[in-house]
Parts: sequence; structure tokens; C-alpha cells
Amino acid sequence: MRVLRTFYILVLGLILASCSGTTFVYNRLDVILPWYIDDYAELNGHQDAYLDEVLTPFLNWHRKQELPAYLSIIDDIEAHLDDTLTEADVAEIFSEFEAAWLRIEAKGLGWLLDLGGQLSDKQMANVIEALWEQQEEFQEEYLERDDAEFYEDSYDNLLDNMEEFLGNVSDAQRQQLRLAANALQRSDVEWLKERAEWIQELSVLLDSEPGWERAVRDSVQQRREKPALKYREIYTHNMSIIFNVVAAVVNSRSERQDKYLRNRLAELREDLKDLADQEAP
Repeated sequence: MRVLRTFYILVLGLILASCSGTTFVYNRLDVILPWYIDDYAELNGHQDAYLDEVLTPFLNWHRKQELPAYLSIIDDIEAHLDDTLTEADVAEIFSEFEAAWLRIEAKGLGWLLDLGGQLSDKQMANVIEALWEQQEEFQEEYLERDDAEFYEDSYDNLLDNMEEFLGNVSDAQRQQLRLAANALQRSDVEWLKERAEWIQELSVLLDSEPGWERAVRDSVQQRREKPALKYREIYTHNMSIIFNVVAAVVNSRSERQDKYLRNRLAELREDLKDLADQEAP
């Protein structure tokens, strides 16, 4: 079900990407999402029709219920800007975004499993094959890096994210980000190990007797609540480092950066509100 997680992240990512001054991407999710799913299993006409049928209420729900919730998150972020931001504050904001994607998962899992029940054995085999091919690509992309490349990639990611909301960052802020990146632990090995185990488990579940949908749902729940101990330790460590450096850099922002940040949040607010107020296409 990592494909489902990727699907949900895609939904949320497209939504946030659409908040860059245009609503075009968001309003085309009914076209983009089937195209994405088709990368894993080429759907027939009946399956395409079913997907169109279930996507309409799903996207209407998201527009009416979730977009206003994102506005509340922006409210929380803006409220924290008037005080000193703490690691706990950043963790709280992150948990709100995490809860948002979990709601998307809960809402979409049912009809995605129903769609899976309509796939032929060949289509199911294609899904698993696509996941293994993606696994190989990820291994080449991540595991062939040495530690120096890992830390450089981590720094670049932190820098890109901070510049998205602060504009140009100072040399001192770059140094903070560099130190944070160098303190991160590599999670790629553990993540890819978990992913491989999950694909193998999924291939067995999808080849089971009727009722596999419940088994998959239970497995998703179990893996979410009880990730592997080693991966959970690395994840907890890294998120603490990231929350801490985000708070430190934001607290050190200049007047120019403060204005840039507040304007960026205002733009997001305006775009989200416009999207929420629109009628679904």
C-alpha cells in the first residue's frame, strides 16, 4: 500500500503546489489522479467509469471540508509568528499536516480498495511489478549515495524549503541548516527495507482469497501504528533535528524575511479560500 501513501501525498502535494497563484492544477485533479493510477494498472472502460464516479464526491469532500482546515493551519502558523517559535510549536504544526493526510487516507482507502477488487489478475500483477521497478529506481537513487552526498542532499532540501517561505537566507542561517543536515541519520536503508517487505506482503495479500481488502486495511493500520523500531528511532531523531532548526531559522528571520513569510502565507490563504469557495468543476 505504499502506492496508496504516494497517492495521498500526491493529492496533498498537488493541492499545495496549486497554491502558487493558480487553481488550475487543483481543478484538474479529476483528470490527473486517474492518469497517475494508470501508471500502476491500466484501467479498462468500466474501471475508468467507476473511478470517475467515486472521485467526484471525494474531491467535493476535500474542497468543502479539508481546504477550510488548511486555512486553520495557516491561522495557527501566523499566530506563532508573534512569539518565539519552539521545537514543540513546529512539531504541533507538522502534526496538523500529518493529520490532514491521514484524513485523506481514511476517506480514500475504501474506494481505492474497491477499485482494486475490480482489477484482473494481470492488472494486479502489473501493480506489483510497477512497485518493484520503482523499488529498484529508489535503490539506485538513494543507496548509491555516499554519506557526503546524503548530507549534501539533506542540506539542499532544508535550504530549498526554508527559501520557499523566507526568500534568501543569510550565511548564518545557512550554517544552522548545514549543522542540522549533518546531524541527521540516514533513513534510506531502513525505509527501503521496510518498503521491500511491504511490497512482498502486499503481493501475498493481493493473491489471497476473497476478503483480502480487509486484510490489506488491517495491515495498513498495523504498519502505521507500529513501524519498525529502527526506522521509528531514526525518524524521531531526524524530525526533532528538523523541528529545532526550523524554529531557530524562523526566529532569526530579518524584517525582510518576516515580510516575505507573511506575504507567502497571505497568498496561500487567498488561494485556498478561492478554491474552497469555488464550485467543483
